[in-house]
Amino acid sequence: MSKYVSRQSDDTGFIAWSEEENQIWHELITRQLGVISGKACDEYMAGLEKLQLPTDRIPQLEEVSSVLRATTGWECAEVPALISFDKFFELLANKRFPVATFIRSREEFDYLQEPDIFHEIFGHCAMLTNPAFAEFTHQYGKIGLAANKQDRVYLARLYWFTIEFGLLNTADGLRIYGGGILSSPGETQYALGSDIPERKLFDAVDVLRTPYRIDIMQPIYFMIERIDQLFDIAQLDMMALVEQARALGLHAAKFPPKEKQVS
Repeated sequence: MSKYVSRQSDDTGFIAWSEEENQIWHELITRQLGVISGKACDEYMAGLEKLQLPTDRIPQLEEVSSVLRATTGWECAEVPALISFDKFFELLANKRFPVATFIRSREEFDYLQEPDIFHEIFGHCAMLTNPAFAEFTHQYGKIGLAANKQDRVYLARLYWFTIEFGLLNTADGLRIYGGGILSSPGETQYALGSDIPERKLFDAVDVLRTPYRIDIMQPIYFMIERIDQLFDIAQLDMMALVEQARALGLHAAKFPPKEKQVS
């Protein structure tokens, strides 16, 4: 259950953000633009250039959607804080990227577990201007929509290690394309600047077998060699690979189990 309440747009699609919410956006985006310099992949930076996100206020979804429609045919979809997997996959399958219309509080300024509008727009929408990333996300939605509940658990790992936490191995060194890293100052520094995490070349079955936790720095990142590799991954028979992963079993987790909170 989310503790956040999403803002509702009016009949014209306009969302009235408060002065404090716009100030939080301003502080988040100006900080993160500094953090990702030299660390985000070129494709992401090119997408940011296309989006021209305001730094003094939260953008309206239509401002972002108009750029996405013109580049890859995508658009933003206004959603409440939490949505079902069915709705999530249905939106992606129709080239609509879910954006929760709330922004984090100051108490969770550095990290929150559920994706807010800063994470969704700053983290993901610049990459959605890239044809390979957009096509991969679209195909992922279609595969997930047709999958059963058990298979979706495997598919969640694919999303996690690409769209959220993917790295790109470029001639100039490691760069980031995953939105979960790009929207987090701590994870950006950790993913590229730390010797702690393991970095592996992308292998679909390997990814599908790798457990993760959402509330810790990632012990493993998967790298692709070029962003167009996402076109190739989108064409894989992913459900056949899910069956392979299921038959082989999960890798041992490289993190401790989450402690149960005592109420």
